Amino acid sequence: MEVRVYMKKTVIIVFLFFILCGGVFAQSAAQEIETLLETRAITYAQAARFVLEASDVLVTSNPNEAFNFAAENNWLPRNASPNQAARLNGVALLFMKSFDIPGGLLYSNAGGAHYAYREMVYRGYIQGRIDPEMNVSGELLLFITGRVLSDLERNTLRR
Repeated sequence: MEVRVYMKKTVIIVFLFFILCGGVFAQSAAQEIETLLETRAITYAQAARFVLEASDVLVTSNPNEAFNFAAENNWLPRNASPNQAARLNGVALLFMKSFDIPGGLLYSNAGGAHYAYREMVYRGYIQGRIDPEMNVSGELLLFITGRVLSDLERNTLRR
């Protein structure tokens, strides 16, 4: 129950961030967030487009362009395809790479989606007992994005 309330608060914070960015962008961002919230299983292309823009790595409205960029940089599992339902461990890898999040010993040496998932759980970006092979909903993607952005903001302010 507590995680669900926190997820809703995080979604609201992310939504407000996009609204504060202004005008036409806010309308398209609000539409995108609404679409994500209604999506039970996002695709790797949708995840790449949203996460790469959130990390300021690539700003594009084309999910396939974002997917290709992430795939070329090995930020997605090797077997991922643009229209395939995104799995949690694959999205964790995308977050770790696009936000340049340093990992522990196993992630640093072996890399890969499995250790990215474990690192994201360790850092508290992914919470609860969640299957790393589960499909990612739009709500979960927004929740994780909010956690990562919040943590990066706190760490930036401490410097």
